Amino acid sequence: MDRPNIILVCVDEMRADAMGIAGDDHIDTPNLDDLARGGYRFTRAYSATPTCVPARVALFTGQSQERHGRYGYREGISFPEAYPVTLQSTLREAGYQAFGVGKMHVFPDRARCGFDEVLLHDGFLHTSRRLSRGPSAMIDDYVEFLRRETGDPRADYQETGIGCNAMTARPWEREERLHPTRWVADESFRFLERRDPSRPFFLYMSFHRPHAPFDPPQWLWDKYREREFGARAMGDWVGGFDEHRRDFGSEAEFGAQKESTHQQVRAGYYGSIEFIDLQLNRLRETLSDQGLLEDTVIVFLSDHGDMMGDHDMYRKSVGYEGSARVPLVVHVPPRWREAWGEIGEVDSIAELRDVMPTVLELAGVEVPHDVDGMSLRPGGAVRDHLHGEHVIGSLGRQSMQWIRSERHKYVWFSGDGNEQLFDLAADPREERDLAGLPEHEEELARHRALLVAALEGREEGFVSDGELVAGRPVQTEASWVREFTRL
Repeated sequence: MDRPNIILVCVDEMRADAMGIAGDDHIDTPNLDDLARGGYRFTRAYSATPTCVPARVALFTGQSQERHGRYGYREGISFPEAYPVTLQSTLREAGYQAFGVGKMHVFPDRARCGFDEVLLHDGFLHTSRRLSRGPSAMIDDYVEFLRRETGDPRADYQETGIGCNAMTARPWEREERLHPTRWVADESFRFLERRDPSRPFFLYMSFHRPHAPFDPPQWLWDKYREREFGARAMGDWVGGFDEHRRDFGSEAEFGAQKESTHQQVRAGYYGSIEFIDLQLNRLRETLSDQGLLEDTVIVFLSDHGDMMGDHDMYRKSVGYEGSARVPLVVHVPPRWREAWGEIGEVDSIAELRDVMPTVLELAGVEVPHDVDGMSLRPGGAVRDHLHGEHVIGSLGRQSMQWIRSERHKYVWFSGDGNEQLFDLAADPREERDLAGLPEHEEELARHRALLVAALEGREEGFVSDGELVAGRPVQTEASWVREFTRL
């Protein structure tokens, strides 16, 4: 074989620190840890726009938000027209079989985005639901499977009453083999059995979990309900969000939960991650059985994290570490590792846009000209800082802009102009805001200048005469992207 196979394992809403090898003693992820020990683990990997939709645009296109134009969580942007060149379409044109299983979260809902075939479970589609965006019902392939296997034409993964963004948790009520996590793995293995053996393949295994609902199998629920978790991070700046708090709201992004609720949610979250970890072991055993293990690159990542109660916040979209920093492991078999050097941790700043050029380089495929990510191969180019952003609806639709540099993180809120500065080397939990301290004024100004350079010329008018301007109306996508909604 002159090109490696590629498997991209994407999970949804997993924090970078929610794995044993990252130092979390409260969770068991032996198979992910083993994959990381045998590959390259990027300890400073981020999702620059940390919610599902814009993050997946970056992953599929290799573009920054400045280029792909998605600044927030809005559906309705037609993927094939707005983004005709993707990682999977580029690999297909180079002779790869491209197969996707699980969550896509693109529009139209069943757009293949360059895959030969997609088996879909987005976590919000239902077979019987007729969408207003088109004349036909959008079919969730997992729901079809569940109804077929149970013999119940009304069976559904949401019939437990747990919302797909709710801070509630309970164990999975059906057989373990019927869980969506198992379905993604089983259908991926079925593809491996039925692929064309004369061509290399690109497999996108996209798990909806550990995104809510937090519903692992009963034995994993029981295991983690018995564990006590460490204290959550709590910044000295949390009071600044008091007006936006919705304490005890089931889907609140800002606000406290009862401690019992938090413990249940953490148990369901960690149990969901360990269940995915078991599928990684099944994946590697399947590859070994088929003689594919030494010719297959495995990339493991998440689209974004989850605050999980840090600073009395839940869910995602904010630029703080729990939400924006993601796990990223690139496991390259020895025979394809010649230019990569020794395996181990890599501390260069990485982002989801970098996955496409990294994979294409490993596959020996030319990187399209409109990709602005960079290959993550150690020894290659590195960035000295990363610009991230997201429109935060729960904060009155202001934009949270942030810069991650070698040591610091700078945050600016476009609505009121509030600034924050964290020293991530001394304060990795972001508990002490340095922005108002005179001894950090120079560092604050340096990072502010980096953000000014990133936002110069933006249509919102965030910058005028070299200064940040607060109170400007925000956009969830650039005007050139919105043009496609009018076609």
